[in-house]
Amino acid sequence: MGLDNANPTILSESELPSHRRRRRGHDADSKKQSLRNVLAAKPTFEMDPFYMSEFSDTDSDDSTLEPIDEQEIYDLIAPIADPEHPTSLESLGVVKLEDVHLISAASSSNPSALSRVRVELTPTVTHCSLATVIGLGVRVRLEQALPPSYRVEVKIKAGTHNQAEDVNKQLADKERVAAALENASLANLLRTMMKPCEG
Repeated sequence: MGLDNANPTILSESELPSHRRRRRGHDADSKKQSLRNVLAAKPTFEMDPFYMSEFSDTDSDDSTLEPIDEQEIYDLIAPIADPEHPTSLESLGVVKLEDVHLISAASSSNPSALSRVRVELTPTVTHCSLATVIGLGVRVRLEQALPPSYRVEVKIKAGTHNQAEDVNKQLADKERVAAALENASLANLLRTMMKPCEG
């Protein structure tokens, strides 16, 4: 079986919106530490089983934590490897910073409020047979990396895929996603796609 897109357009590094290049010095270090602190948080289940309110003992001052923004969400998914090509979704233009939307974020006045994230994907070709797998990889990555108070929606960007409606239904169906993750070969493919995200 041939590749859906044997010769994809690959963006140069200078065209990619990198969190590491945008923020320099202390600001970048504090923002990275802030995300690490949020991701290392221990959940409590007093009010809502999906809400994280306490941090580990090593986090002495959580008042300096900044909320997670679109750039940080983009940085979580940008390095995911394409299942067909030895390059990242970022380099292929499948994920773009402008297509990461933080629809509602928890505020300091209501910290138990749920945050909603929507990511729109742009497949490399309109007939990409792996669009569902790529979307599943993005969804799994965000659900594993973001605090439980974040709800994740992954969609195919309108007008970029011939079967976008069907793919979007599959990606939105929690039961289908759970069943797909039980498939051993698909789980192995997702692990391979996530390897560049480690470290």
